[in-house]
Amino acid sequence: MIHGIIHGCSVDGDGSGHLLEGEELSRLIKDDQLAWVHLDANDPASEVWLKREVSYLDEIIIDALLEDETRPRILEHGDGVLMILRGVNLNENAQPEDMVSIRMWIDKNRIISIQRRNLKATKDIQTKLLEGTGPKNSGEFAVMLIGRLIERMEPVFVGLDEVLDDIEEDMVDGTSSDQRYVIANIRKQAIIFKRYITPQRDVIAQLRRDEFDWLDETHKRKLQEILDRIIRYTEDLDMIRERAQIIKDEIANIYADRMNRNMYVLSVIAAIFLPLGFLTGLLGINVGGIPGADNSNSFLIFCGILIAIVIGQIALFKKMKWF
Repeated sequence: MIHGIIHGCSVDGDGSGHLLEGEELSRLIKDDQLAWVHLDANDPASEVWLKREVSYLDEIIIDALLEDETRPRILEHGDGVLMILRGVNLNENAQPEDMVSIRMWIDKNRIISIQRRNLKATKDIQTKLLEGTGPKNSGEFAVMLIGRLIERMEPVFVGLDEVLDDIEEDMVDGTSSDQRYVIANIRKQAIIFKRYITPQRDVIAQLRRDEFDWLDETHKRKLQEILDRIIRYTEDLDMIRERAQIIKDEIANIYADRMNRNMYVLSVIAAIFLPLGFLTGLLGINVGGIPGADNSNSFLIFCGILIAIVIGQIALFKKMKWF
């Protein structure tokens, strides 16, 4: 296999395809028969191959395919379209919100896709082509790839929603400081997801409106279904952010109530001991004339007076409904 090429595959029109290498790949990517080549943008050889084998593409298209930083967008050119999409990052030890981009050029006779990190959706389509159940044409390829990207988002969003459910249930039994960090992380994830999914929604809507001879009404109906789903995802992300904010506020209220309750208890204790401290301090001064200094029972009498004062204070506080 040529350096920079992850795989090349023919699309034979019946859902099947076979792997392409070397001269056969170079020939079919320029021929009228539909072929798909998937490149690794991290390999400098990919740029060399693109400029050598598909030099008929506009330079703007090639630069966009090789761009380092991207956001979802669509650009029509001639009878083809450049699409840049994002999928959730399901690679090992990766964060799902660190979404993986895929850049594609699609026209009637060729599909060129480029990635910088592994994306399961492209591997799925390659497997389906080799099994004979893959896309039959360019339009079906675009629909299938976009559908795969969107399908893999749902479990991630459901997972965020379930975490919020668990936190809400735990709030009945009390909260911990860890929950505040979890809530903050969920809000951050929702913000990042929406940052990429919103323009991706616009890409799909634009593709559905485009008039290409390789994109028929069946493909557009499927794109409409995908568009409805991604609109629901953006609404779900808004709801997740709002729920996270509400839960965060509720947790803050719980901590504030807990702090106020503790301060209230300390204030009551301080109020009870204030007169006791005054009396003991007054009678503890080392000067002559202290009452009871010559009476052996004065200590017990004084303790009784203190107890009576405490009982009187408690009765007064209850009458005033301080506790």
